[in-house]
Amino acid sequence: MPTTTDSSPRADCIIALVAGEPSGDQLGRGLMAALRARCPDVRFIGIGGPGMQAEGLASLAPIEQLSVNGLVDPMRKLPALLRLERMLIDQCRHHQVAAFIGIDFNVFNLRLERRLRRQGVRTVHYVSPSVYAWRRGRTRRVAAAADLLLALFPFEPALYAGHDLRVVCVGHRLADAIDPDRDRVAEQRAARAMLGLPTSADVVALLPGSRASEVMRMAPVLAEAAGIMLAERPETRFVVPCIRPAVRDIMIRTLSPQLASRFTWVDGRARDALAASDAAIVKSGTSTLEAMLMGCPMVVTYKLGGLTYRIVRALLRTPWVALPNILAGRAIVPELLQDAATPAALASALLAQLDRARIDDGLRQTFLELHRSLRRDADRTAARAVLHLIDPHMAPMDDRDGVA
Repeated sequence: MPTTTDSSPRADCIIALVAGEPSGDQLGRGLMAALRARCPDVRFIGIGGPGMQAEGLASLAPIEQLSVNGLVDPMRKLPALLRLERMLIDQCRHHQVAAFIGIDFNVFNLRLERRLRRQGVRTVHYVSPSVYAWRRGRTRRVAAAADLLLALFPFEPALYAGHDLRVVCVGHRLADAIDPDRDRVAEQRAARAMLGLPTSADVVALLPGSRASEVMRMAPVLAEAAGIMLAERPETRFVVPCIRPAVRDIMIRTLSPQLASRFTWVDGRARDALAASDAAIVKSGTSTLEAMLMGCPMVVTYKLGGLTYRIVRALLRTPWVALPNILAGRAIVPELLQDAATPAALASALLAQLDRARIDDGLRQTFLELHRSLRRDADRTAARAVLHLIDPHMAPMDDRDGVA
């Protein structure tokens, strides 16, 4: 990539950022560090969590004030959210910010970006909404709000073709954090030793999700599927990474004592569980991307309430929900959703994945190719794109960096 060392923003350059969730706080932290590495005098204001504050964000309000859940909570908090929006606009104007960066948190940030852009502030949206999956019309909304979109996936820039919006694929920080050329055999051996798992038995990771409601739907199905797998292969062990104790408690209540003896519980640390495993059953979402980056064959599953599923299915504009399949443009891992997610079907698909991994390395090679396509030094690439927006001479970019 081309770089410059003789240009930097003016000494009083201030960039505003808003993140409303922990995942956005980590994206913001990495971006801020990369911006400061190129421009040591830059200052940051806005709203973020502990990660962004550790990088020097002058937080104008606690990130918790942006926290909303469900359908009722946003309506109840609407007056406070509107006050926050007005305060942020006033602060951006007062400080004459060089740019505003909204990190995910789409509803709040896109509205804020649109209002700031009308006042002449350069605006950036970091992480494209899932327009590839549903509501393609949201591309117009993003283009109306942002001068620059920082996208995570290589297929996303093309979705905005025809809009007056520069889109730069920066790749995914998870792909940067996980070395695609690591020794997976040694990694698996070390992970099993750390977790107290046998070296020779089949080890299966179960990732049921993080929300209590989704875990309650999936836990009985996963427990029965584990029982079927054990009947087929009695030496199998299961490892379950649990973000919260409540997830473990829900899962444990579904297991008989005999079945529970075959389970190992891990507090968080999904990456360690995936490293130790030969295959996994994974709830659809970002966990499928992490499993792919770890080179772990998987079966993807999910269950929603009946009405919610029918609505989502009607809105869905892609034949797949798993990120590995979407990235590959074809079904490379099985998806068993809703009524298809029976214990027998999950067990059969998982056992087939275990056998496939032993005789054919093609799936892991595909995972590796996708991993490398996402490995773009996301923090530094995003920082360059932001600085290019502020001053094109500061960080020149070429056509390979995005789609105008």
